[in-house]
Amino acid sequence: MAFLHRSFVPLFLLFCLLGCSAWAKVELTMQESVEVYMGDSAQIPCHYSFTDANSEPRFVMIQWFVRDGSSSRMRIFYGDGNDHMVDNQTDYSGRIEVTLDQQGTQLTIQNVQLSDEREFFCQVNGLAAGSAEGKTHLKVFARPEAPVIEGVQTGISVTNDLPSKVASCEARNGFPKPNITWYNNGIPLMPSPGYVNVLILVTRESSGFYSVQSTLEYKVVKEDKDAHFSCEVSFFVPGAIRTMESNSINITIHYPTTMVELWKESPQGLVKEGDTVELRCHGDGNPPPPFIFNREQDQDVELESSGDMLILSPVSRKDSGIYQCRPQDTDGYSDVKGEMQLTVHYLDPAVVVPKDSEVMVKGEDLTATCNALSSLKTNTVWYKDGKQVGKGNTLHLQDTTFETTGEYICEVTVPSLPSLHTSGSVHIIVQGSPQLMGVDQEVQLEEATGRMVNLSCEAQGYPLPSITWNIFGSQNWHEVVSKSNEHTAQSVVSVKVTSDISAFCNVSNDMGTEVKAFSIKAIPRVTTTAPFSPAEGSGVIIVVIILCLLLLAILGSVLYFLHKKGKIPCGRSGKQEITKEKTTKDDIVVEMKTNTKNEDAVLLKAVNGDKKAPSDQ
Repeated sequence: MAFLHRSFVPLFLLFCLLGCSAWAKVELTMQESVEVYMGDSAQIPCHYSFTDANSEPRFVMIQWFVRDGSSSRMRIFYGDGNDHMVDNQTDYSGRIEVTLDQQGTQLTIQNVQLSDEREFFCQVNGLAAGSAEGKTHLKVFARPEAPVIEGVQTGISVTNDLPSKVASCEARNGFPKPNITWYNNGIPLMPSPGYVNVLILVTRESSGFYSVQSTLEYKVVKEDKDAHFSCEVSFFVPGAIRTMESNSINITIHYPTTMVELWKESPQGLVKEGDTVELRCHGDGNPPPPFIFNREQDQDVELESSGDMLILSPVSRKDSGIYQCRPQDTDGYSDVKGEMQLTVHYLDPAVVVPKDSEVMVKGEDLTATCNALSSLKTNTVWYKDGKQVGKGNTLHLQDTTFETTGEYICEVTVPSLPSLHTSGSVHIIVQGSPQLMGVDQEVQLEEATGRMVNLSCEAQGYPLPSITWNIFGSQNWHEVVSKSNEHTAQSVVSVKVTSDISAFCNVSNDMGTEVKAFSIKAIPRVTTTAPFSPAEGSGVIIVVIILCLLLLAILGSVLYFLHKKGKIPCGRSGKQEITKEKTTKDDIVVEMKTNTKNEDAVLLKAVNGDKKAPSDQ
């Protein structure tokens, strides 16, 4: 039944249309295209109306077709007032939905695929009221993957005659076909013969997507060593065009050396003899070439170096001069070289005049000089025994004495290069007759007999004086100290005083003689328990005075006590004998003597009296 319906209804409609088309017409409107992302749903509307509103048909038949191939069409839906049907065994069976109303119809396609990019036809037939047909092109879009850029790994030389491959860029799985644009530091690169070539390879994947690969060939210049290349993919989306940019890459550019610089790497500051000097050469070429070092005065002699470094160790003043370096492969820039002036500073050993040592007579004047050849300004200072005694190259010694004798050191330094210094010395010897040291040349002493006395004699002179002793008045003496240094001699003798003594210290050398005399007066020794001194005598006197005051106080107390007891009556006439041989127990005897022991005994007797028996009290 369905087969008959499908076969005869179109014929009937066609007959009716042929008979009525002269006086009826259907107006139908559809969009030219509908755009949708793959996987989304697409709605294709179809609006229609009849020209004669009074003759609205009661029967309207609607059919939807899709172009199948280049020219054929395939129906996918049929509907009228009584029946709606989706055709079976098509690509859209189960994926489409059609709505109908008095204003029109709408075709909805679920889960749109790339193969759905076709033309869809809407056909409306109102029989006697007329018929019409319209179409809409469904466009499907798929966003491609982000572009991937890859630069060449090897360096590119600026000397290449033709553009060289710089990088490749690929955008995969897009629909419709995406486009790729190249940029250098953000500036688009347009194809230009001999400078920029862009090779494009488009691949249609089995899934229907497009993959585009673009290769950039570019004639590089030296300035591109810091350039950043990138690619941008542009693609269509519903109602717009979108872009995605790749990462930027930097490529290695090879270019010849056009400028060379040579400098001293170490040491910092001025260079002195004995230093290790490092000279470094650098050019602007890439890759950096190996360098050849030489001296300007010996350009044919190649100095042994390591890469871009020339090491000179240790340097001397002969190494001073102009040094040059140049790249081994200059690629036509044969005049490219770097150069610098190396100055090696020096300070020769100090030369002192007089040399080594100088013997001079006491009182004479001497001028010593100290000089050291140097490439820089020097400073000279003279020292003796660690103390500064002069400045400058010349040292003046006037009216010399024995204290002038000694070693004089001159130190020569370079203020601008403190590590550069030298020194020299001269030994000055002042020659003269002996000179006794000390204030007095005649010494007088008083010593007790029996005591040992030390007599000291010290003198200076050159040649070193000898010391001898002549002692009169004592046979008991011996030398206890005998020492000397470069120009001073000392002797000490110990003499026992037995009587008055005269001693003579004889100091002599080849230049003369000096004598020092000692006179010792012997004093008899006084036998005492203890030696008396003014300080001790004063102490004894004070003690005696205190004891006397105590005795007087005690005596007064005793007399007052006896008076109270009636032992001594007041106003008694007559005299008492103080010389009686026998005294009573109440008598008091007071005796004062200079002897301290006797004084203590009298004091005790005065206080205690005679001892009495208990019955007497």
